[in-house]
Amino acid sequence: MSENPMSKKFFNQSTLDLAYNLVGKILYKETEAGIAAGKIVETEAYMGVEDRAAHSYGNKRTKRTEVMFGGPGYVYTFEMHTHCLVNVVSEPEGQPQAVLIRALEPITGLELMYERRKVRKEKELTNGPGKLTKALGIIKQDYGRHFSEKPLYITEGEIPESISSGPRIGIENSGEARFYPYRFWETGNRFVSK
Repeated sequence: MSENPMSKKFFNQSTLDLAYNLVGKILYKETEAGIAAGKIVETEAYMGVEDRAAHSYGNKRTKRTEVMFGGPGYVYTFEMHTHCLVNVVSEPEGQPQAVLIRALEPITGLELMYERRKVRKEKELTNGPGKLTKALGIIKQDYGRHFSEKPLYITEGEIPESISSGPRIGIENSGEARFYPYRFWETGNRFVSK
């Protein structure tokens, strides 16, 4: 596994391709406390202007969604309830789409993850979008960074043997958009969120 961040070029792909191709890559976060990393095992694509489940639906441009209009590879963090969630912005500038990182398989910095998450079971460290950000030390202030640069970055991993897809989770109030098969996960990985 290389610790070199992916080049900016990697992020130049359609949102659905990016959501699929992020599965198996490694997400790193460097903090003063140390480095923590995990293999991405689950993602969800949000298709922007036309997608009722996306924050940028209807071309909504707010302080929160601004980074989504900036082009591929930027970090879009936001708070939902008490959790910080992390997304990879996709598509060219002005097309506000993103991929939510939903679950990781822990690889590096497990002690740090246990300390931050206060759980006993390894499976519960990173098997959800709010859990993985806490485990890695990803915070709202990471907003606007680029995933091709440290301290929050994505590296090459291994291509999974099999990737499944199905409807997204937790977006019940988004009409037909909740049925779109925009969630991708490594088939059979125990760290997948649901």
